[in-house]
Amino acid sequence: MHVSGQTSTGMVRDHNEDVLYHSIEPIGPLPNLFIVADGMGGHNAGEVASAKSLDFSWDFIYNTSPPGDAPDILETAALYANRQVFELSVSNPEYHGMGTTFTACSIKDSTMAVAHVGDSRIYAISPGHITQITTDHTLVDEMVQAGAITKEEAKTHPRRNVIKRVLGYEPEIEVDSTTHDIGHAHSILLCSDGLTDMLSDEEILEITTQDSAINLRAEALVDAANKAGGVDNITVILVDIRGEVR
Repeated sequence: MHVSGQTSTGMVRDHNEDVLYHSIEPIGPLPNLFIVADGMGGHNAGEVASAKSLDFSWDFIYNTSPPGDAPDILETAALYANRQVFELSVSNPEYHGMGTTFTACSIKDSTMAVAHVGDSRIYAISPGHITQITTDHTLVDEMVQAGAITKEEAKTHPRRNVIKRVLGYEPEIEVDSTTHDIGHAHSILLCSDGLTDMLSDEEILEITTQDSAINLRAEALVDAANKAGGVDNITVILVDIRGEVR
């Protein structure tokens, strides 16, 4: 297994509210851990929410979580982080209303455990195929699922940035906790919407399956999103689960 993480402020924003974490070594009872969080909130509260969600969840997994099923561990860590970030926002007026997406996974053999809140994404990638693993918790995604608009229409819908579920905004939250068979995949990609708003799935697939080192492919994703406009912070974690694709 090889991993590369990259983040960029983008071409428009003046600071970065995305955070990422990756370890291919065990963290607490988990064999590895990958997290992307994309914060939101005024007065730099977004970067506080995302950073604290990472800190609180990592601390829970490393120091508190008992051995158990990986999806349960990730979900409980996300719920713990949600409560802590919410309490921080309540006790500090400058952080009121802050929140963050939170997308985490851990991989063992051909199984991936996922905990997910918001519209950051996880993809499973193999030559010629890209599959979105997570579901966007957004208004337009709900409209797509209901058949009210198409996926193409969702990309330009005036309310495409309305997120229905974030970590830290409310005291209780629902976390998507799932497991996936990824035996077919060569790579896993975690990313913030700064990437997926700029690049199509087909463009992401083309870059991530290039015959180059993993760090060059991760950098190429960020560079392509910036060249396409870079209207938001851009964060990617690329994991080659069958060795580097060279």
